[in-house]
Amino acid sequence: MPLFTIPFETNPNQTLTYAEIIACYKKMAKAYPAIFNLTTVGSTDSGEPLHMAVLSVSGEFDPQKIRRSGKRILLINNGIHPGEPEGIDATILLLRDYLGDPKLLKLLKDLVIVVIPVYNVDGCLNRNSFSRANQDGPESYGFRGNARNYDLNRDFVKCDSRNARTFNHIFQTWMPDIFVDNHTSNGADYQYTMTLIATQHDKLEAPLGSFLQETMLPALYGEMKKRNWEMIPYVDGPGETPDSGISGFCDYGRYSTGYASLWNTIGFMPETHMLKPFADRLWSNYHFMDVVVKFITANSQALGKARAEAFERTRTKRAFVIEWTLDPSRRDTLHFKGYAAKYKPSEVSGLPRLWYDRSEPYEKPIPYYNYFKPQVTVEKPYAYIIPQAWENVLERLRINEVEMYQLKKDVEIETETYFIRDFKTRNHWEGHYFHYNIQSEKKTMRRKFHKGDFVIFTNQNANRYLLETLEPNAPDSWVAWNFFDPILMQKEYFSAYVFEDLAAQFLKENPAVRAELEAKRAADPEFAASASAQLDWVYRKSPWYEPSHRMYPVGRVVKAVDLPLK
Repeated sequence: MPLFTIPFETNPNQTLTYAEIIACYKKMAKAYPAIFNLTTVGSTDSGEPLHMAVLSVSGEFDPQKIRRSGKRILLINNGIHPGEPEGIDATILLLRDYLGDPKLLKLLKDLVIVVIPVYNVDGCLNRNSFSRANQDGPESYGFRGNARNYDLNRDFVKCDSRNARTFNHIFQTWMPDIFVDNHTSNGADYQYTMTLIATQHDKLEAPLGSFLQETMLPALYGEMKKRNWEMIPYVDGPGETPDSGISGFCDYGRYSTGYASLWNTIGFMPETHMLKPFADRLWSNYHFMDVVVKFITANSQALGKARAEAFERTRTKRAFVIEWTLDPSRRDTLHFKGYAAKYKPSEVSGLPRLWYDRSEPYEKPIPYYNYFKPQVTVEKPYAYIIPQAWENVLERLRINEVEMYQLKKDVEIETETYFIRDFKTRNHWEGHYFHYNIQSEKKTMRRKFHKGDFVIFTNQNANRYLLETLEPNAPDSWVAWNFFDPILMQKEYFSAYVFEDLAAQFLKENPAVRAELEAKRAADPEFAASASAQLDWVYRKSPWYEPSHRMYPVGRVVKAVDLPLK
């Protein structure tokens, strides 16, 4: 007899409520206390704690001792979008099956499984039956947004939510080798129940990217096909339908697998197909996780070796790619099983609408674009110096266990300093006015830093995380996410009738600036016709213009130098 049953086992269109989920984990912890541990860690925006379960057949639950022993660690995250709940139920069934079968438990001698039963507790408590209009079941489920209406799968770097700050802490505590974040897809119709987003292999450090692309993914796809749950990469592409091809997903640090890749963790985002019955989605999710577990146990040493080499490169290499772009010149071919895409008049608008004809399944080759090339590469500095005033940034560095030191006295030092020259802004996105296409100018200058300011050396495992958050033109930098917005606004300006006289005197005393002004007037008729534009131009060349306007406060120390550190 199983330890318990879940509603799905009597009604295949039911998923567990939050209370039922935690009750199942408590039953497993009570029945198997020597090898299964359930704790609460931190908090969520709902006020509820975040639960974490650990299955360790050795009975060791200290993550540092586990890592030192050479075991691999798998982290499974469920319910980031609680309207996509099959991973929640599938994980409970998988854990129940392993705990109840000594043969399965023997497989875990070199693997510890860590599970977050429900990450978006807030959304799981907000249960409804209608928010997933495109989805076939279950009858009721949670909501995508959390208690503050954040999509938590955009929050892993910016950490606006308590949920994300707690997750960052859990991730750093366990530092998993493999990460699985269970989802349900939206989008096109096709024959597969399971699609998969894997960490973009080009973004991973070379030994780990090769291991993923050449060893792990072929094994996972092959085994899932043997189990009659054939997978395809996540269906997203340049055209309206998959017929024109699909492209890989560039997972930035805002996403769960993108955040994981910053720490040399291979991430998977299983995306079961929304239009398949809930029961099929659940069982495909179950088998995917089981396949991942068995792959890790069979390839533990090779995975550990690749990851160790990746961290060595992270600590020691000089240049880091902080932004990637799809390479349209390189592609593979996928044998794709889809349905004929057709158009017919809409009964709502009367205009042509897309539909998929399931009576006309097809199998044909389509292009798969899954190669990315560097778009922005940055040489790492010897160290960054962050003024202590920027506590919102420092808090996130602390959560991620970045090694930091404080100055024990004031110093004046030569740095590379960025000035933000231009950017575009996306309004109302996940609680921010998100900046992109950030253009900056780098100047070498002497700057004063104060006792208590923070020094971060770039010889640590956190290097990728540091460069992709502290370099202002990285896609998920803290400049992009508004953490440094106060520097973008001038704090002082001038009254034109007063500054006119100062500007005239300044130009008399600085003939080179006057010549530059006259050349600009001659080349730009619009500028020449605007008195205010010309006065503003002179102001920005003058000593009255505030030097801190658009000056990025984080300094880059390029050369090795002795610093007075606490």
